[in-house]
Amino acid sequence: MKRVSVLLLGTFVAAIAPASGQGRVSVDAPRPIEAGESLWTEELTWMEVRDAIRAGKTTIIIGTGGVEQNGPYVAGGKHNFVLQTVLPYIARAIPNSLIAPIVRFVPEGGIEPNKTGHMQYPGTISLESSTFEALLTDICRSYKAHGFKDIVLLGDSGGNQRGMENVAAALNRKWEAESARVHYLREYYFEDQWSWDFLKSQGIVQIDKTPHEVQAADRSTDTRNNMHDDIYYEAQAAVQNPAFVRAEQRMKAGLFTLHGVDEAPVSKLVEIGKKLAEYRAAITAKAFKNSLQKLRG
Repeated sequence: MKRVSVLLLGTFVAAIAPASGQGRVSVDAPRPIEAGESLWTEELTWMEVRDAIRAGKTTIIIGTGGVEQNGPYVAGGKHNFVLQTVLPYIARAIPNSLIAPIVRFVPEGGIEPNKTGHMQYPGTISLESSTFEALLTDICRSYKAHGFKDIVLLGDSGGNQRGMENVAAALNRKWEAESARVHYLREYYFEDQWSWDFLKSQGIVQIDKTPHEVQAADRSTDTRNNMHDDIYYEAQAAVQNPAFVRAEQRMKAGLFTLHGVDEAPVSKLVEIGKKLAEYRAAITAKAFKNSLQKLRG
């Protein structure tokens, strides 16, 4: 047994020996240990990503989130926390896929000279649309260079959608004669937006008590009672950490309700979040299948 281990170590050492005096590890060097298990590429070693691609995992999912104001109860990274919850469900629903690091900064409003949109609230980070599209383009190009064939773009916020659509269209034109394709899956965000119908099927009806002349109190929206907050987001963020929705503080203050819905106990809210992630994953997997047919059919 010791002899086998020594032989394997010798093979690895030979593979990583400096090539052409540059001191670089060969990209074909054997992996000296068993592979770790994760769907997130940032949690894998480069060897594990390489071997996953060689084994056929050539779909990469790029989620775009954001940092913005979300009312008095929810942390600014809400969209990123939601993606941390739902993306593994999506990766398990789409065969042979891995997950890219979340793109945490997106367009959120004008920065200067006048702050607009979410930028009017402290803690928000905004990108110019051109910066966002350039960033996404280079991320897609990087994954293509490493051998990924199907690059999925999906966004958890409304301000992300146009930029992703533009990047996908531009790169698919550029790569028309090549095998890689970029799939912008608008359905993740827009189909049953904020899972309004699904939540109602679970007995969750959120009511906006602020006066409206033409809008119904019970409607699909992410802003009710003068708060940019919604159980759709709170439940999925709570899966990561109930502190992100300030569960403890709100229970102490008697405010662990949202738009007329009692969110206690926390375990119930977390369970709703998991059901939502599974529901969104099914929508996204179906959209990806349709996009494959459209772009490769």
